[in-house]
Amino acid sequence: MRHIRFVVVMSFVFLFAAFAEGQATRTWVSGVGDDINPCSRTAPCKTFAGAISKTAKNGEINCLDPAGFGAVTITKSITIDCEDTQGSILSSGTNGVIINITDATDSKKAVKIRGISINGAVTGINGIRILAANMVNVEEVAIDGVTQHGISVEGSSQVVVKNSSIRSNGGSGINGFTADGVIDIMVTNSLLNGNGTGVTASNGTTVRLSGNTIAFNRTGLAAPTGKIISFRNNSIDGNGTNGAPTSPVAQQ
Repeated sequence: MRHIRFVVVMSFVFLFAAFAEGQATRTWVSGVGDDINPCSRTAPCKTFAGAISKTAKNGEINCLDPAGFGAVTITKSITIDCEDTQGSILSSGTNGVIINITDATDSKKAVKIRGISINGAVTGINGIRILAANMVNVEEVAIDGVTQHGISVEGSSQVVVKNSSIRSNGGSGINGFTADGVIDIMVTNSLLNGNGTGVTASNGTTVRLSGNTIAFNRTGLAAPTGKIISFRNNSIDGNGTNGAPTSPVAQQ
C-alpha cells in the first residue's frame, strides 16, 4: 500500500515538473492559431488566455499578425508585446485585461503591455484593471469604448502609461483608488479625450503628468482625495470643466 501511495505521489511530482518545463519563455498568438497548440512560432495559439498558460513567469507573448486575441487575466510577471502587429482585444461585456499578481514566489510582480488596442464596444467594463502588482508598464496602447475606466488602478502599484490613447470611455481615462495602500501613476506623451473624466486621483493615489493632451472630456482633471502633479508641459483644455492639478511644477 505504501508503495502504491509513493508511486501516486511521485507521478504527480513528475507531472507537475513536466508541466513547468513545458512553459516557454516566449510564445506567439495568431489569428489563425489554435489554443491546443504549444504557442510556438510555427504552431501559435489563438488567444492571450491560451498563450499565458503556456508562457513561463517573466516570459513574453508576441503577436504574429493583426487579430483579436481575447480578454486575459494576468496572475504572473509577463510581457505582452504586439508592437507593429496591431494585436487587439475586443472586450464587450467584460474587462479587457485584469492584472492580479498575488503569488509570493513572484518577486517582480511586473507586467508590460505594449502595442495593443482594447475595444470595449460600448459594453466593456474596464480596459485594464490593476488589482495587485508592483509595476505595470503600458506603452503604445489604445483603449476605447468601455463603460467604466480605461485604466483602473485599485491596489498598491507603480504604473507607467506612455505614448497611449485612452478615449471615449464612460468613467475616467485613468483612475486611481485604493482603500489601503499607495498608488503612483506616471502618464507621459499620451492622449486622453472623450472620457467622463480624463484623470481621476482618489484615495492613496498620486498621478504625475508630462507631455499629455487632455481634451474634450466632460472633466479634465479630478483629485477629490488624491494628488495630480503636472510638469507644466501638458495641454489641458477644451473639456467641459478642465479642472486643475493639485501641484503644477516646472520641468526638471
